[in-house]
Amino acid sequence: MGSQVVQTLRQGVWASLTGGWYHDPDQNKFNNSCHLYLWIFLLMLPLSLHLALPPTTMALSIYCTSITVFFILIKLANYRLHLMFDEGEAVVRSSLSDLSKAQEKKSNASDSCLPASIRYKNTLIILKTQSAAAEEGPVVGDLQPSPEPSPDDLSSPNPDQAAPLLQAQQRPPSRAEREEMRPGSASGKVDAEIIEAEAAKEGTDASPAAEGEQSEQERTAEKDSEQERLEEKDCEDKEDADREAVDEGLPPSKGSEDESEEESEGQKEPADQAVFVSSVVAVDINCSCACFCQEEDSLDDSSETSTQEKPTRKIYYKLKLFPGKWINILYDRLTLLALLDRNQDVLENLVAVFMAFLVSFLGFVLLNHGCFKDFWVFQFCLVIASCQYSLLKSVQPDAASPTHGHNQLVAYSRAAYFCILCALIWLLEQLLRIKDLPVSSLYGVTIVCYDVLRFTYCFPITFLVGLFPQINTFTIYLLEQIDMHFFGGTAATSLISAIYSILRSLIALSLLYGFCFGALKEPWDEQHTPALFSGFCGLLVVFSYHLSRQSSDPSVLLSLIKSKVMPALVESEEEEEEDTDIKDPLPEKLQNSMKEILLSDVVVCSIAYILTFAITASTVFLSLKPFVTIVLYALAGTVGFVTHYLIPQLRKHHPWLWISHPVLKTKEYHQFEPREDAVLMWFERLYVGLLCFEKYVVYPAIILSALTNDGFALSHRKNCDVLLTTVAGLKLLRSSFCNPSFQFLTLLFTLVFFHFDCPHASESFLLDFFIMSIVFHKMRELLLKLHFILVYIAPWQIAWGSAFHAFAQPFAVPHSAMLLLQTLLTTVFYTPLAPFLGSAIFISSYPRPIKFWERNYNTKRIDNSNSRLVSQVDKETGCDDNNLNSIFYEYLTRSLQHSLCGDLMLGRWGNYSAGDCFILASDYLNALVHLIEIGNGLVTFQLRGLEFRGTYCQQREVEAITEGVEEDDACCCCEPGHLPHMLSCNAAFNLRWLAWEVMATKYLLEGYSISENNAATMLQVYDLRKLLITYYLKSIIYYLVHSPKLSTWLKDAAIQEALQSYTKWHHIERDPQVFSVKIDEDYVHCLQGVTRASFCNVYLEWIQYCAGKMETPVDSDEDSPLVTLSYALSVLGRRSLGTASHNMSNSLESFLYGFNTLFKGDFRIATKDEWVFADLDLLQKIVAPAVRMSLKLHQDHFTCLEETEEASILYEAITNYRSSLVICHESDPAWRKAVLSSRDTLLTLRHMIDDGTDEYKIIMLYKRHLSFKVIKINKECVRGLWAGQQQELVFLRNRNPERGSIQNSKQALRNMVNSSCDQPLGYPMYVSPLTTSYAGTHRTLRSIGGGALSLDAIRSWLCSKWLRSVLLFFCSDFFFFFFSGLQGSNFPLNSPFFPVAERSLVHSLDQPSASEGPKIRNWIRGSV
Repeated sequence: MGSQVVQTLRQGVWASLTGGWYHDPDQNKFNNSCHLYLWIFLLMLPLSLHLALPPTTMALSIYCTSITVFFILIKLANYRLHLMFDEGEAVVRSSLSDLSKAQEKKSNASDSCLPASIRYKNTLIILKTQSAAAEEGPVVGDLQPSPEPSPDDLSSPNPDQAAPLLQAQQRPPSRAEREEMRPGSASGKVDAEIIEAEAAKEGTDASPAAEGEQSEQERTAEKDSEQERLEEKDCEDKEDADREAVDEGLPPSKGSEDESEEESEGQKEPADQAVFVSSVVAVDINCSCACFCQEEDSLDDSSETSTQEKPTRKIYYKLKLFPGKWINILYDRLTLLALLDRNQDVLENLVAVFMAFLVSFLGFVLLNHGCFKDFWVFQFCLVIASCQYSLLKSVQPDAASPTHGHNQLVAYSRAAYFCILCALIWLLEQLLRIKDLPVSSLYGVTIVCYDVLRFTYCFPITFLVGLFPQINTFTIYLLEQIDMHFFGGTAATSLISAIYSILRSLIALSLLYGFCFGALKEPWDEQHTPALFSGFCGLLVVFSYHLSRQSSDPSVLLSLIKSKVMPALVESEEEEEEDTDIKDPLPEKLQNSMKEILLSDVVVCSIAYILTFAITASTVFLSLKPFVTIVLYALAGTVGFVTHYLIPQLRKHHPWLWISHPVLKTKEYHQFEPREDAVLMWFERLYVGLLCFEKYVVYPAIILSALTNDGFALSHRKNCDVLLTTVAGLKLLRSSFCNPSFQFLTLLFTLVFFHFDCPHASESFLLDFFIMSIVFHKMRELLLKLHFILVYIAPWQIAWGSAFHAFAQPFAVPHSAMLLLQTLLTTVFYTPLAPFLGSAIFISSYPRPIKFWERNYNTKRIDNSNSRLVSQVDKETGCDDNNLNSIFYEYLTRSLQHSLCGDLMLGRWGNYSAGDCFILASDYLNALVHLIEIGNGLVTFQLRGLEFRGTYCQQREVEAITEGVEEDDACCCCEPGHLPHMLSCNAAFNLRWLAWEVMATKYLLEGYSISENNAATMLQVYDLRKLLITYYLKSIIYYLVHSPKLSTWLKDAAIQEALQSYTKWHHIERDPQVFSVKIDEDYVHCLQGVTRASFCNVYLEWIQYCAGKMETPVDSDEDSPLVTLSYALSVLGRRSLGTASHNMSNSLESFLYGFNTLFKGDFRIATKDEWVFADLDLLQKIVAPAVRMSLKLHQDHFTCLEETEEASILYEAITNYRSSLVICHESDPAWRKAVLSSRDTLLTLRHMIDDGTDEYKIIMLYKRHLSFKVIKINKECVRGLWAGQQQELVFLRNRNPERGSIQNSKQALRNMVNSSCDQPLGYPMYVSPLTTSYAGTHRTLRSIGGGALSLDAIRSWLCSKWLRSVLLFFCSDFFFFFFSGLQGSNFPLNSPFFPVAERSLVHSLDQPSASEGPKIRNWIRGSV
């Protein structure tokens, strides 16, 4: 624990203050020294230049040039070294230093200093004996230790050299080296480095001298063999360790691989034979002679010399400087990564250099302008150094980093924020120097402030506590907040989404501004409204309505445009998906919904523009000025109160937290298991009607009235606030169309505050409403934060998860004022307020968008389509419960995609807004639903599924939200009871101190109910296993008879020849590991096996019955080929089961293992059954489905015993199951496809391995309506807990699995919320992609309004009304009277003037009676 704290302080706290520099004791001196000197250089350079030189352009140029050149050199060297590691060549050299053996080996060294034995492992190197090298140069008497290599020694050889050695031209040994390698020194110190030498040409014979020297080498090797054996073990250990270390960062060698090594142990190569390198990674050389080598370590220079050293291997990389020129670099990638951050490509390096230049330029400009004095100059230079140093070696992990490990974006964040703030300061300084600077004010607040500077001082502290997110998150957050608060936009789902949303809002604003500016250029009277202004109002309504109906994610719209513009490309992609047979229907549904919205907007926007133009042109808002506005305000307040307060409160599970049950109950409230869709209630119809009336009539009328009145006033002013008026109108209209849940409160607060509290501060009603909408939004966030804090730290329900929580609880009380200040600041900037380590101490986190999480997390299910074959065969693919059960949450997401938006509009989840979080809780499904984007007729959400069998803490919190409080009779310390239909005092008090609230108890969604049966229990008895084998064989026969390839198989000569042995009646299958009297019904005990006769005795009747059901008759007597093939397949199926069971079928565990192996499609075919490979459909279409069908038939045996007795019932059952039931393994992609296609019934066999248990479960899925509890959680509680988990796990590195921040806390559902974080912070079973639900896909909502309004819908409605009126006319009394008169006349009824239907009606009246007329009328009305 202490080391972890020290590491956090060093790598987290101190590195955040300095920009990334800290002393790492795990690194070598070279890296730590470089880090220190780099940071000092970056700090002292601007400080010294600023103090030594006058503030001129020359000093600025010197500083910027120095920094730019410095960064270019460092980034170039870093990039070139990484490129060398990726594509360069590596050379392995071995060295040995053994001073203690020098005197003992003196005599041997005088003769030869050759390596005695060389062990090769996939590697061949070039060796030259020292005696051969001695012939090339004179003998030197005294041999001194080799000095450190000079730069000349590391230079490349002559490019004209012929032999390519070690992937490059190598130089021969120099004269000095050859002299040093000669033996005979007085001290006996010998340098035995392996030297790369020229390769001899092929075909060159060894000289006699070389042969003599070779014999000397062999004698020397024999003398040293004992020493070699002693060193062999150590060298092998060294080799394995080195290989593991090198393989991490080394590229494969590019050397020649033409020659291979085939020499046996003890075989000697000629001294001058040329051998080429095939892999430099696995070199291992054992040297037996006494050698000495002065080693140079560039990573850790040490003056101490060991008296005895083992052979060490050094890996050099060749860094090419020029063509044909290179130098050896003794370095590795991991050390380089510890020294400097890696930039992947050239663009990143250019961005880093540009950011460094920009930081130096803007920082020094502010220093030259005299913005900082005295000590603050040093402080500002420290900030500059930290920003520049982070571009070289960033803080990892950063306090604002959302992920574990290295985060490349964090390296640019500090410099980006510095540049933004310094640019703003510089710009404002330049503006403030203008004498006649126009200064405007709004509500008494000056827009341009004269005191904007000192925020950059706090850079180290702000980055330490993580107040600044990474730059892309900040961009999304900033654009989202601007779009929401100024243009009425919705939340952003990504960076592209944020840019797209702000661009479309700016385009709409620019168009509207032009019309508004043109309309208000000249004053106009109350009796006449300019047509241009009416056109502006119409366009404002049209743009606001259309933008509110569009999602911020442009991907669906782009895919729709792509399908219309480039249909050929889309068709090719669809064909590829069809080939994979896993086509997802969701994208097509989203495109259809988007198409429906666009076609509807064409009609609605046209009608809205005409009506708006007519109303504003009629001057009704000006002529009836005081009365229209009063009526509209009263109407908005009344409708809003009823719609958004009264009805939702009456529908809650505990209205006003006093009543024990809902007042407005749904039909499903008293049902135990509803089997149909939720019934539409009268109050839901009322809610939808009031919502549409408020959204499309009341608020557009209020805003148009304010626009007309303010426009009339602005046209008579000299200073026209046209832009503010346009922005306010656009924002208010879009907000009203998207979600008017809190608009009535904002309107009432606006009227009360600006008409009664501060009437003199009012600008105009439109601007007042606009400003109050932003203020009221922040006030609601403040109330939610205060509610979360009070609930979380309430002393009577505090849940201490650790000793630190108990320690921090009393220390949080004196800091209440600081906590209140933090709450206010986080409310203004929309940042989470996180409990520190889950305690009662709260700290501010960095601002985040509504989406919260930076990455687009999407759980990918593991199955046979995306896993390796070896994992499918050797072990269960994705056998853990979380992976297998995630499909249920995926289906739940698809169900919500169809119904969520409609249910929200029907008021089934109560009031809602962007960012709200709900928990759906049922018997086994517990999911957190995060609403991200709320539009007009669309909702974007994300579902996070929790574990089925969660931890102890999760189970306690699930119990808290599922248990009722209606039976609580306590009041303080006594139990006096409670009034009828009311809660007790204690229950009402406790409900008010929760961060969550139950909104509904019977919310219906389509899903799957799961029933489990233990397979071991069902197959414990041998008779039950025998029954399963019987069903297995009968299913094989059934699928064989119904196969369309049966006739082909029966006529196949190869199959008939392979099955000759099965045609003999005396043929006996004797395999005691496969066939047994205990499990085979056709087993003959006296013959100890299975025969054709015994098989026919049991299964011939079933074969003939199945053959009789075929349209084409097939011979099915005892000697027919059909019986032979059936018998052979039955033997194959049982032998496959025995092989999969490891020939231990009598054991229950082995039997279940083998049956599960066959169930998932893994067949191990014996040699006797290889005839089946003539056509693999015999396995895939006959045996494999028979295994699965037998499991279902065996399960039904416990409820329907007659199926085992009558062939007709069994045949019908199998036929029905083939069409209605999906039976496959859960790792099969067909399982996921069947679930997402909403198949009614599914069956599978699951192998469960958990906590030492090894069980097989038969799982049956039935599609039905699942009942959920809808619990609304305080969204600030969720954001705060998520932010606290991220800081604790990523920055503070608390890896304790039982940490206090995830312990159960019933009042805040702390464990459930924290476990829903993105992995690896949390452990959700499933996290859905961002999914958009449209109102048009909700069947009940379409039944109310008739669906989207489009041209086709209008045409269909008119045609139906016309046809209805015509038919009603035909069935009237006048129709009968008219055609009765025609019968009496000679009018030609057979004329083509009359249609056939009318002629038949007239002819039916030949004999009029009192009963025929009403019958015909009723028939016609029924057809209408």
